[in-house]
Amino acid sequence: MATRIEKDSMGEMNVPAEAYYGAQTARAVHNFPISGLKPHPAFVRGTVVIKKCAAQANMSTGRLPVEIGDAIVAAADEVLAGELADQFVVDPFQAGAGTSHNMNANEVLANRALEILGRERGDFSTLHPNDHVNMAQSTNDVIPTAIRLASLEMLDPLLEQLETLELALAAKASEFNHILKSGRTHLQDAVPIRMGQEFGAYAAAIRTNRNGLEACIPALLEVGIGGTAVGTGLNAEPAYITAIIEELGVATGFPLTASPDLFEAMQNMDPFLALSSALRRTAVNLGRIANDLRLLASGPRTGFDEIRLPAIQPGSSIMPGKINPSMAEMTNMVCFQVMGCDQAVLLATQAGQLELNVMMPLISWNLTFSMELLTNCVQKFTESCINGITANEARCRRYLDDSLGLVTVLAPYIGYNASAAIAKESVASGKSIREIVLEQGLMAVDELDAVMQPEHLTEPGLPK
Repeated sequence: MATRIEKDSMGEMNVPAEAYYGAQTARAVHNFPISGLKPHPAFVRGTVVIKKCAAQANMSTGRLPVEIGDAIVAAADEVLAGELADQFVVDPFQAGAGTSHNMNANEVLANRALEILGRERGDFSTLHPNDHVNMAQSTNDVIPTAIRLASLEMLDPLLEQLETLELALAAKASEFNHILKSGRTHLQDAVPIRMGQEFGAYAAAIRTNRNGLEACIPALLEVGIGGTAVGTGLNAEPAYITAIIEELGVATGFPLTASPDLFEAMQNMDPFLALSSALRRTAVNLGRIANDLRLLASGPRTGFDEIRLPAIQPGSSIMPGKINPSMAEMTNMVCFQVMGCDQAVLLATQAGQLELNVMMPLISWNLTFSMELLTNCVQKFTESCINGITANEARCRRYLDDSLGLVTVLAPYIGYNASAAIAKESVASGKSIREIVLEQGLMAVDELDAVMQPEHLTEPGLPK
């Protein structure tokens, strides 16, 4: 591979000739061949938009020459438009705080800006990655701000997909509301329920999770940019701090504000832990719903078979005709992964020390990965599973008629112990609850018919 020589504060380094990154990035690539992963594109965009807005803010204060600042802005705009995406190459598992990622962005923008100015890559005598692209910044205030911007960007599509899922579940609740079925608690027969009530509860759970994610947004909008290394704002003019937040608001469309405490914004990763926790809660409910659907669709001959999930692919390489709940299974796998990512964020958040949390690269990667997984998963789960669910009404009615849960309605009339005895006899004899009550003369036919109407058993109150 053809290379060129670039220098940083540690000396010379061979860099691929066609690369826009420089010596510090090349050192990180050499030092951290850990996962084969790259930074999430949203995290790259968050970092680059900070560089663009910092250049604009530094030009507004007169500290950064306009010619250099304009070149940095032009280079950043190219990256934000999707160019040079392959130049952001530092493994997420890298040196603490994200210095290597920050310098990757600084070097790419510096070298591209040099080209825009008609100079060669690596000729940093005119435009330098640290002195100009990183002016008035530190890794320590850039990275948490970039995580916030990436999170805000990725929350929008996730919230949209969750709302679509909620509406799809609510539509199924309406469609299935007339279908009576046996409820189950402890996986045993329970009192009747309408299938629409089951699906309505699923929709309500997703709505609650969506509200929980939205509640994380205000803290994410408070940015600590301008705090530089430890929160003091050293090397950043007060006018710059005000200007960059204004520029970021315009560039991103988010109503960003300065953190009320720049020291706390650098030390405390709690807003990211709150977001990760909300993602975990969403995954828990989503996985629970997927589990229920798999159970309700089990069979079809030897399981519940109360619902049918869309057939999207053959289910077995050896058993002809077998169809599996593939979308629900995929959803479970995604949910397990998101729960694991949350544990990593939790540990990384706790691992902060004194003025800085150096585990920010791990926090960034797990948050962005979780949001991407959930967004894509929810979309496919809704489109390829929820929307196509059908109900097996005949099977539901059969289970309802045979359910021991129906004996519960008798308790207010003949007492708990007598009702329990009827349930035991039904299990032993195979006779229905109705048959046993009439055989024992415990209730008249008309009275029993009025009490045992399942339609009355799915609403509050006593059957009339």
